[in-house]
Amino acid sequence: MRISKLRNIGIVAHIDAGKTTVTERILFYTGTTRTMGEVHDGEATMDFMKQEQERGITIASAAITCHWDEHQVNIIDTPGHVDFTMEVERSMRVLDGIVAVFCAVGGVEAQSETVWGQADRYRVPRICFVNKMDRPGADFFDVLKQLDDRLDAGAVPYQIPIGTEENFSGVIDLVRMKFYTFPDGMLQEGEIPAAYRPDAQSRHQQLLEKLAEFNDELAELYLEDKAIPEAMIRTVTRYCVVHSLITPVFCGAAYKNIGIQPLLDAIVSYLPSPLDKGAVVGVDPTDTAKTLLRQPSTSEPFSGLVFKIIYDLYVGQQTFVRTYSGVLKTGDFVLNITTGKKERISRILRIHAKDRSEIPEVGPGDIVALVGLKNTYTSHTLCHPEAPMLLSTIKVPDPVISVKVSTGSRQEKENLHQALRRMAMEDPSFAVRNVERTGETVIAGMGELHLEIIVDRLKTDFKVEAVAGRPSVEYRETIAGEYQYDYKFVKQTGGRGQYAHTVIRVEPNPGCGFEFINHVTGGRIPAEFITAVHKGVKNTLVEGIMADYHVVDVRVILLDGSYHQVDSSDLAFQTCASICFKEAFKRATPQLLEPIMLLEIATPDEYIGDTVGDLHRRRGRVLNMRRYRKGSQKISAEAPLRDLFGYATTLRSLSAGRASYSMEIGRYSPLPEKLQEEVLTEAHKRMRGEE
Repeated sequence: MRISKLRNIGIVAHIDAGKTTVTERILFYTGTTRTMGEVHDGEATMDFMKQEQERGITIASAAITCHWDEHQVNIIDTPGHVDFTMEVERSMRVLDGIVAVFCAVGGVEAQSETVWGQADRYRVPRICFVNKMDRPGADFFDVLKQLDDRLDAGAVPYQIPIGTEENFSGVIDLVRMKFYTFPDGMLQEGEIPAAYRPDAQSRHQQLLEKLAEFNDELAELYLEDKAIPEAMIRTVTRYCVVHSLITPVFCGAAYKNIGIQPLLDAIVSYLPSPLDKGAVVGVDPTDTAKTLLRQPSTSEPFSGLVFKIIYDLYVGQQTFVRTYSGVLKTGDFVLNITTGKKERISRILRIHAKDRSEIPEVGPGDIVALVGLKNTYTSHTLCHPEAPMLLSTIKVPDPVISVKVSTGSRQEKENLHQALRRMAMEDPSFAVRNVERTGETVIAGMGELHLEIIVDRLKTDFKVEAVAGRPSVEYRETIAGEYQYDYKFVKQTGGRGQYAHTVIRVEPNPGCGFEFINHVTGGRIPAEFITAVHKGVKNTLVEGIMADYHVVDVRVILLDGSYHQVDSSDLAFQTCASICFKEAFKRATPQLLEPIMLLEIATPDEYIGDTVGDLHRRRGRVLNMRRYRKGSQKISAEAPLRDLFGYATTLRSLSAGRASYSMEIGRYSPLPEKLQEEVLTEAHKRMRGEE
């Protein structure tokens, strides 16, 4: 397969926009599957996890390869629920293009904006598909407006619908100026009905006018009122999409098998190949200021990025890799530049959702799973041993909610820890910590559903009968002031003693995480012990100081210190730095930060007063309100996660079951002093095992 014929795409959307149904239709029409799996029947090819089938939602991103018009299309179907945003994040990092699916009724939802922002961050070209045109309330042109108003998408319609709601019967192709209908799901081409010709012609001209802004040759033909060849329109469109100048918009109804074949044509015609994306940029691991490039060519040394890990009962660890350059063959050794270790490739697998097929080698620009890697995880860079290059990593969101999990026997506890370690390796947004003081196991994730799925998987996938406690908020610890502390760690025993001395100043570092600065001069502390100081402070960040929450947004400056020729050691300086940092932290106006969630609530007009009143009782704040559809509005708001437990039940009760909402982490904010005392009291009880 030529690299120019390769497409690495993702299907992304807000929950319930129908992206998995779109993917299932793509698999059917490309001949990859013989039947169309339905989400509501639990038979979708891409939703093969038991938890996905039971809930009718996508939880984990699934990869599959199909073919259309002599092109190979690697598809990743991503989750729409905000609790699984890490799955979208890591997919975005390795994709060349995406199809963003929008519901013709719901339009641009909260998670749509999050996904769009992720695509912007990784500069991923995109096209849009407005789905569910057959649903009551469907409005293609309103969604177009929302794309521009809320996402600044540069949306350009490449199709317009014929009819809406129950009268939706097909689409007009504004490039070919043809009318497509889909009897029994098969595409049938015809002339545009007379009643629609004026509007179609007007929109065709608007399309040409937009493209003329980006191509002089097309602009000249347009201004001279000459015919513009279809091939030129497609070529200019492709250029515009690859450079994110416009976003072509298509429409259909996937469940009714309408609009999928033209969407496939658009994927291979407009979304970029690895050649269009060009060279991948990395750095020299020995000198991170030095930039390195790898072209998507078989003549370049191999390079690839690991973006997902899956454990399979039969295959073992499957390491999903996006290759960028060179050729990798079964039996080859690769260098994991992140760990500095070599690993051997025992098998290369082409993935088909839950199934797989073995291939002897893989070239540049492809997505495959590797078997045989033992110490390679998400965000690690793999490369040819003689041509090291480090690629940029994948952003991992911080967990915002946690629960305690426990089991019965000692053997069960060991099985629990093993299962949790495996799931944490698969999902970097899921964290596990053991509280040594109480022997408890705490798991943390992106939301209640995220942790519910984890506990469910413990029982179904790993056969561990785990009991989960009540959800609690993952607060953060920080400081609001500055303080300088001088501490000597001296321990004399029968043999060699322990000596370390540090002078540390701590300062707030809002929004910038942890920063360590060394101001020691004149060899007052040797370089190897400076590293130990850094490590001692960093370990303390994870343990917490006020309670057992992570410390964030702190600048630590090592000002001075001293050492002993015989009694100083790495361990002594780690211990000294940890104690010195803790004492300075306690005196620098420490405070807890709580996660503030962004909410988007869709509610009928008659329930707006009750909904807003309830938000205020939860320390919430309305950011704006806008018309959603006739008789309904959308409320954008923010509220502390602490006060949102059980919100789904309350909202259903307030609105007679007619309102819905979604939420995601927005920011962290200082916890009010009175609540901080309450939270710390509860945390200290928990840490003493009194709960």
